[in-house]
Amino acid sequence: MAYQLTEEHRIFRDAIRAFAENEIAPLVEEAEETETFPKHLFKRMAEYGFLCPRYPEELGGGGADKIAECILVEELTRVCSGIAGAVVAHSGLGAMPIYQYGSEEQKERFLVPAIKGEKIAAFGLTEPNAGSDVASLQTRAERDGDNYIINGSKMFISNGPICDYVVVAAYTQPERRGEGINLFIVERSAPGFNVSPKLKKVGNRCTETAELVFEDCVVPASNMIGGKEGGGFKQIDDTLISGRITYGSRSTGTAQAAYELSAQYAKERVQFGRPIIEFQATRFKLAEMAMNVDIMRTYTYYTAHLYDSGVNVRKESSMVKLFCTETLQKILNDAMQIHGGYGYMMEYAVQRHWRDGRLFTVTEGTSEVHKMVIARECGF
Repeated sequence: MAYQLTEEHRIFRDAIRAFAENEIAPLVEEAEETETFPKHLFKRMAEYGFLCPRYPEELGGGGADKIAECILVEELTRVCSGIAGAVVAHSGLGAMPIYQYGSEEQKERFLVPAIKGEKIAAFGLTEPNAGSDVASLQTRAERDGDNYIINGSKMFISNGPICDYVVVAAYTQPERRGEGINLFIVERSAPGFNVSPKLKKVGNRCTETAELVFEDCVVPASNMIGGKEGGGFKQIDDTLISGRITYGSRSTGTAQAAYELSAQYAKERVQFGRPIIEFQATRFKLAEMAMNVDIMRTYTYYTAHLYDSGVNVRKESSMVKLFCTETLQKILNDAMQIHGGYGYMMEYAVQRHWRDGRLFTVTEGTSEVHKMVIARECGF
């Protein structure tokens, strides 16, 4: 199935690249140092139509497609993975289930303000003892009149410390493994909603992350997504399929940054009387990096095109996630090798991309889990 970037895609790419370089790049050093997301960016990006470009115009979005979203994520990640991660958690995870399955009232109360950058969203799935095995989550939601009482905890939640609401996965029917899960919109002000101190991470430091604890947390039944008990597993799966494609762009943006930094450093670093870019060993590394970045981008866009066309991309989305995140590790290792000892110094940006990119083979399904998915989809 053929595809190509449209003129609108190219214009959008140039616009978001300029925004990222001019308005985000100057914030990165302080954001990383303080491990704090510059929250004003949510509204600022919304003003330009960059925060939630894939939602319909009537809801305040840009009416764009999945390829445009991939372009956005790649350009953001090229500048800073931590800032991109917070945006992705907001627009791709915390808002998407409401758009796909929420009621009109839920969209008006939560989705529209999220698109405008007025409310910050998060997605609560992973637990201390449940990660890739979603069906084993232990959070429970019990009906109590017009409310549900939620008990449990969620771990490694991006935007957890700063969110206005979080979409929480919990069992309403624990006897139905997987099928008895529901998603609930839990507002920050809900009684029994507690946020742990911010978690300190090796990379993606300005994506603020926390454990969320729900102790007899009272949530109105009207905040259940889907309107009936059960069905949450499919809602989660649909959200994560889109997210896996997004990870192709997160990986590509990080890889592009590492490649650009390495090429520039190789031109400037002189050893044995000449720039190291003149040595075959360096040139071959850079050539392979350029090749792999192009393949990563092309396959991500191709799968995004299939997704936009309504094709079932369960297999392809896992292939994108697996191939791009694993290929990124080789690119980052080569980038660090080209930089030598300087790459290990904090003042060189390549080390930040190296730390940030290491996370990608773990989150939203480990590489091993995606191999299982691909094998199953291939029929073995």
